[in-house]
Amino acid sequence: MPDITNFKRTDYKAGTQNWSVAQDKNGTMYFANNEGLLQFDGSSWNIFRLPNNTAIRSLEIADEKIFVGGYNEFGYFKADDKGRLKYTSLALLVNANHRAQIDLIWKIHALDGKIIFQSFEKNYIFDGKVLRQAEAPNRFQFSFEVNGKLIYQDVASGLLEYDNGNFVPIPNTASLNSTEVWGIIPLTHDRWLIATIDEGLYLYEKGQLSPWITEADAFMKRNSCLGGELIYKNFIILNSVLDGIIICDLNGKIVQHINRKKGLQNNTILSSFVDRKNNLWLGMDNGITFVNESSPFTYFSSSFDLSTVYASAIFDGNLYVATNQGLFYHSWTKPFKEDSFKLVPGTTGQAWNIQVIEGQLFCGHNRGMLQIENNQVAKNLNPNGYWGMKPIPNSDDHYIGSNYQGFSIFKKTGNNWTFVNYVDGLNKSANTFEVDGNTVWLKKDNFVYRMKLSRDYKKFSSVKVYDGLEDGKKGIGSMQRLNGTIYFQTGNKFYTYALDVDGFIPNEKYTQIFKKLPVVRFVQQDKLGNLWYVFDNSMGLLKRKPNGSYENTLAGLSNLTGYLVSDYVSVNAIDQNDILIGLTDGLAHYDSALLKSEPNKPTAFLRSFSFPGDTLQLAGIGGKIRAHELSYRSNNVKFTFASPLYENLENVEYSYKLEGFDERWSHWTNMSVKEYTNLREGDYKMLVKVRNSYGIQSDATSFDFSISPPWYRHWLAYVIYIGLAILSIYLIRRRIRVQIRRNRYFETVEQRKIYLEKEARIRQEQFELEKEIERLQNEKLKYKILSKDKELVNNSLQVVKKNKVLNGIINKMKEIDTETLDEATKFQFSKLNKSIAKEVNADKSWSDLEKHIRNVHFEFLVRLKDKHPDITPRELDLSTYLLMNMSTKEIAEIMNISNGGVELARYRLRKKLNLEKKENLTGYLMRV
Repeated sequence: MPDITNFKRTDYKAGTQNWSVAQDKNGTMYFANNEGLLQFDGSSWNIFRLPNNTAIRSLEIADEKIFVGGYNEFGYFKADDKGRLKYTSLALLVNANHRAQIDLIWKIHALDGKIIFQSFEKNYIFDGKVLRQAEAPNRFQFSFEVNGKLIYQDVASGLLEYDNGNFVPIPNTASLNSTEVWGIIPLTHDRWLIATIDEGLYLYEKGQLSPWITEADAFMKRNSCLGGELIYKNFIILNSVLDGIIICDLNGKIVQHINRKKGLQNNTILSSFVDRKNNLWLGMDNGITFVNESSPFTYFSSSFDLSTVYASAIFDGNLYVATNQGLFYHSWTKPFKEDSFKLVPGTTGQAWNIQVIEGQLFCGHNRGMLQIENNQVAKNLNPNGYWGMKPIPNSDDHYIGSNYQGFSIFKKTGNNWTFVNYVDGLNKSANTFEVDGNTVWLKKDNFVYRMKLSRDYKKFSSVKVYDGLEDGKKGIGSMQRLNGTIYFQTGNKFYTYALDVDGFIPNEKYTQIFKKLPVVRFVQQDKLGNLWYVFDNSMGLLKRKPNGSYENTLAGLSNLTGYLVSDYVSVNAIDQNDILIGLTDGLAHYDSALLKSEPNKPTAFLRSFSFPGDTLQLAGIGGKIRAHELSYRSNNVKFTFASPLYENLENVEYSYKLEGFDERWSHWTNMSVKEYTNLREGDYKMLVKVRNSYGIQSDATSFDFSISPPWYRHWLAYVIYIGLAILSIYLIRRRIRVQIRRNRYFETVEQRKIYLEKEARIRQEQFELEKEIERLQNEKLKYKILSKDKELVNNSLQVVKKNKVLNGIINKMKEIDTETLDEATKFQFSKLNKSIAKEVNADKSWSDLEKHIRNVHFEFLVRLKDKHPDITPRELDLSTYLLMNMSTKEIAEIMNISNGGVELARYRLRKKLNLEKKENLTGYLMRV
C-alpha cells in the first residue's frame, strides 16, 4: 500500500467536491472545486472564486493561463504584473440573451492553439481573440482528448470525433448511447479503454467495440466507474463511485485497491490526475487525496491487520511477521495480493523474532521457542519466553537461545529439535547476543558480557563484564557481526576484542566508513552486504559497491523517521527490490531500484514577497518577477517559500539567506515563511533552497530587491548636503574673514582699552598709594600726636603734681610765724613765697592740655555728640580720656576725682550709651 496523504476541507478551506485536477509548469497543483479554483504549492492553499461564485467543474492549463468552467460562466485566470491571478470572463463574449443557456462547462481542452469549452449543448471555441460556437448534433455528454483527437459522446450518435468544426461518427459506438462514458484511456494508438458509469469497461480496437471482461471490469460494474488515467504506461487507474480506486495492469488484473478502509477519506472519486512525478491526485466527493505511487516505499499497516513489527522472514512462499499481537503470515507472490495477514494459530501474544534455521522456521515468542510448520505451531521447544536462537560453531548441531532468564541449549538431531538444558552462571536477559566459538557475547544496556561456555554447555565457566571500550570512557553503543566478525562500537568508533590483551583494539576500516555519519546506535548487515544503521530515530543505508566500498544513502529512508521500533530494528533484505523494515504500525516494503526515477534535485520557489501595502507573487504561472525596488517606508518584508514536493510534507525543509543582511544560511526548518524588519537601504538578494524527504537539496533560488534610502539619505540629498556644505564653508570662511577683521579691530580697541584701563589702574593705584601713604602718614602723625598727647598729659600731670607740691609748700609756709624771723630772713621768706606762688599761678599747662585734647579729638567728640545728644561735657571728656587709653588713676588725677569717682562716671557713661553688660566701653568708643 503506497503512502497516502488526505487533505480535508478544513485543511484547504474550500468546498467539498473536486471535479478536475491540473498541474502548471512550476509543479503547482490546481483543483476545480465547488467553491472556486483551488491552488496548492506544497506549502499553502489558496482559493480563487468566479464572479458569480459558482462551482468550477473543469479546468485546463495552457499558454500561462488557467482556463476554468462553471455554471453559465467560463474564462481564464492569468497572472498580472504583480503575479496575482486575475480572472477574465469569456462568457461575456456570448450574446447576453444566450448566457443563461450556457449551462455547466464540463470539459475544457487545449488543442491546436484553441481552447474548447464543452457544455451539454455547445462547444465554445476560443482562439485567443474570437469566441466561436459549435452546436451539439443532439446533446453532448462528455468529451475526451485521445492521442491528439477530440472525442465526444453524443446521447444519440455514440462517439464522435471533432474535426475542424465537424463531428464525425466513430464506427460501432452507438451501443454506448444507453450509458454515460466517463473516461477514454488510450492504451495504444488504436486501442482505447472506454469506462462507463454503469456498464463496466469496453475495449475499442480496430473499429470494434467489445466488453473488457476482466477483474477490473467486474469491480467497476459493482461500484460504477467515474473515469481514470494511465500511469507508468502499463498500469491503469480507475475511479469508482462506491469503493475508491483500483490500479490494474493492461490485462485488467487488479494489482492495487485503495479505498476508505485502506486510508482514503472518501470512497467516491470524482477525478484522478497523474502528476509529473507519477504520483496520483484524487479529487473526491469530500476532500483531496495524494497517493505517493512513485515512492520506493509501500506499507503493510493496519489495513492489513498488522501492528508493531519486530521481525520478518520469507519461508515456503509465505511472508511471516512477528508482531506484538502474534505471528502473522501472508502469501508471498508478485504482484502482492491485497488482503489481510492471517494469524498463526496458537501464537497470540508478543512475538519477538522469526528465523529460518537449517530449513526450518522458529519463532521467539513470549510463550516459548515455537517451531512453525504449515502455518501452525508444530512444537514448543521450551515454554520460557525467547528472544532468538543462534548456532554454536563446531558443536555437533547445538544451538544457544536467549530467553527471559538467561540462556538455554537446544540440539538438532535430524529434523528433530529438542531442548537440552538451561545454562547456569548468568541470568541476564537481552535480545542482542552473538556466539564466537565457545564464547557468548551479550549486550545489555551500556555493558557487554563475555561468557565462556563449559564443555558440556551446562554453565558459563567464566563471565566478565565490560563497561567501556577505551580507558576512561564508559558506555558501549552497539554490538554487531559484520562479515563474520563481531565488532563493538561507541561514538562511531569500532573495535574488536583481542584475547591476548583481554581488551578492545580499534578498527580503522569501519571507523573510517562511519566517521562522517551521525552517531549511530545500531548497525546491521544484510545478506547483500549492505550496512543499515540507526541514528536518533532515523535510518540510513551504506550500500555496498562491487569494489567493496560503501555509498551512503539516506534518500527515502528519512520517511521512516519516528516509525522505527526502538531497540528492535528489523531489516530483512530479500533482494534489492524487496527489503522489509519493521515499523511501529506495520511493515515497510522498500524497493531501492525505484530511487533511480527520483529527480536529482527538487526545485525551490520564492512564492511571494510582501511589504507594507502590497504583495508580489514571485513564482506564479505567468513567470517570475526578477527584481523590485522599495521605498524606505516599506523596509519590513516577508517571503513565503514553496516547492512542488507533496510526498512526506512534514519532512520537507527550507534554508534561506538574505544577502546584504544574513552572514550565513539559516538552519533547516519546516517553516515556509520568513520576515525581515527595519532593513536599511541597499541592495538585497533573497536566497532559498529546499531539502526533500529523501535528503536531496535543491539549487538556490534568488530574488533581488533594493530599498531606497530615506529622503535624508538619498543621493540627491547628499548632493544637496554637499552643496550646503560648500555654501556653508564659503559663508563660514567669509564670516571668519569678517570676524577676523572685526576681531582685529576689537582687539586693537580692546588693547587700547586695556592700555587705558591699565593706565587708569596705575593712576588709581598711584592715587591710592598716595592716599595710603597719606593715610599712613596721617596714622603715623595721629599716633605721634597721640603719643605727644600722652606725653603732654604726663607732663601736665607732672606739672599738676608739682603745683600740688608747691601749693602744699605754700600752705606749710603760711603756717610759719614770720614775726619771729629777722628782717632779712623774713624778706627772704616772703621773696620765696611770692616766687612759689608766681610759679603756681603762671603755669597754664592744664588748660592748654584740655584745649589741645579737644582740638585733636574734635571729630570724635562731634560723632559721639551726634550719636548721643544727651551726653554732658564732662562725659565727653571722660570718653576722650578712655579713647586715649588712659588709666583710671590718670583720669582721676586729671579730673581731680577719686578712683571710685572714675568708676562711677564710667558706669553712668555706659548707661547713657546704652551698652550691654558684656560690651567693652573703650572698644565701642573706638568704633564711633
